Amino acid sequence: MLPTLVLTAGLGTRLDPLTRLVAKPAVPVAGATLAERVVRWLAREGARDLVLNLHAHPHTVTGAIGDGAHLGVRVRYSWEPVVLGSAGGPRHALPMLAGSDSDAILIVNGDTLTDVALTPALHAFAASGADVMMLVIPNPARDRYNGIIADDDGLVRGFIPKGHDVPSWHFVGIQFARRRVFAGLPDHTPAETVREIYRDLVARAPGRVRVFPVDATFHDVGTPADYLAMCAEFGGVDARGNVVWPGATVAPGALLTQCIVGAGVDVPGGFTAERTALVPASLVRSGERCVVEHGIARFPF
Repeated sequence: MLPTLVLTAGLGTRLDPLTRLVAKPAVPVAGATLAERVVRWLAREGARDLVLNLHAHPHTVTGAIGDGAHLGVRVRYSWEPVVLGSAGGPRHALPMLAGSDSDAILIVNGDTLTDVALTPALHAFAASGADVMMLVIPNPARDRYNGIIADDDGLVRGFIPKGHDVPSWHFVGIQFARRRVFAGLPDHTPAETVREIYRDLVARAPGRVRVFPVDATFHDVGTPADYLAMCAEFGGVDARGNVVWPGATVAPGALLTQCIVGAGVDVPGGFTAERTALVPASLVRSGERCVVEHGIARFPF
């Protein structure tokens, strides 16, 4: 498998307030962090040399992944003092992704889970002559997800915003790319793939960006509701549908239903909540309207 970059530096704003506690890829999912599950999948697919980029709460990622030895891979880290984005991050990490006979790299989002088989896609990428190949599924929710428009041969024709009513593809956060796609960008400068450089590639050189449809499960960990649903699917909820993080406690007599209890929260008896993320009151921001009781901040979702 190619040298692999796992994108774990994002701020995870849609998952707030949980990302006030940990980086989004470090949220626990049925006994393992999201990032650990991504790395284990990559190891099963043959990846051995991984780089993870870091920014928000970096210790929560490094504390779970370490050097990767317990997961069967070698892991190194690319630090971003400011978030460099989906293109700027790969540009900054390129020197660490060197040393391969191939001129290509694999880039994987660290906040999504899938069981896709990578070898067929890698072979298709090698045979395509493309600079970028994005793995996709039919867009499952056009009102929620941006779309990719491509022809029957996988040639990308354009990108359209969510809310559209035409058939489109949904990017599942896995892509193969030639190093030259990012090498010409200035280092330490934020840049985005789909919104910037891929649009330019599609306009300037049709055929350099392609899609590869896959038949695989895909879990989008976007919002607290998404996260709760994924934990339920993986068996990581209690009898009332709650996710209780390590370092949190729920006393007998508390009545929680489909809640997320963040680390550092001690829920007392008699406390009631439904469809709410519970985090320490110390995380409430100045001027933020939030119900706080017993040292617990409530964020309904």
